[in-house]
Amino acid sequence: MKMITVNNLDFSYEAASVLSGIDLSLEKGRFYSILGPNGSGKTTLLKNLQKVLRADQNCVYINGKDITSISVKELSKRLAVVPQETRMDFDFSVLDMVLMGRSPYLKRFETESRSDLELAEKAMMITDTWRLKDRSVRSISGGELQRAIVSRAMVQDTEILLLDEPVSHLDIHHQIGILKTVSGFSKSREITVVAVLHDLNLAIEFSDSVILLNHGEIKAMGSPEEVITEERIREIYKMNCMIIRNPSSGKPHVIPTEISKQGGSYE
Repeated sequence: MKMITVNNLDFSYEAASVLSGIDLSLEKGRFYSILGPNGSGKTTLLKNLQKVLRADQNCVYINGKDITSISVKELSKRLAVVPQETRMDFDFSVLDMVLMGRSPYLKRFETESRSDLELAEKAMMITDTWRLKDRSVRSISGGELQRAIVSRAMVQDTEILLLDEPVSHLDIHHQIGILKTVSGFSKSREITVVAVLHDLNLAIEFSDSVILLNHGEIKAMGSPEEVITEERIREIYKMNCMIIRNPSSGKPHVIPTEISKQGGSYE
């Protein structure tokens, strides 16, 4: 079942082209990672999928429906988002912030039910944030806030989860924990996950498919084993590398060796 379809998507900021001819078909219950160098269009693509940036009609479809015809509230019932940066201007408790994920389902002036609170507790236990439930969101660390935001997206109970660099503020323990949680969530609930990631090896370990972008175009898409090759890393990232087999998972593991001659030098 196709959850997200993108047909020939072009996007520009004023005169600067950022995305060109993007075609995608993303299936239910799979974990997709969007990879590519800085400035390749990863976040711009993700923002087009969530209607933050407005693509043309007949370019982006959610469950077969043109995203331009879906209201914000209805879209919030179909997809949840973990943004790259979250600014907290008000002194909410962590629990109250997580419960905001239930707002698309509440009528005006309606408060959260016991089942909403149970959903929040379950998600926060998974992300190790339940112990922070009474703390102010402005008093916790950036990594703790990021894990709470993942909890908020989980309680939103959607079929699609979009994440923009979801582990960039986390230590290695919580990076692996969050991606393992999201991957398990995807499989158990048949949720389509699309994550912008920078770490190639984390993407390889947790993704069913990877989408490799460069200069706003899709250069390759498929399983990590198919897409992540020494030749492509050298071409796209201007970095020579070795790819070995991870002895634990059996998946490819990228070991950078040096900046390629094409990529210049930092010396």
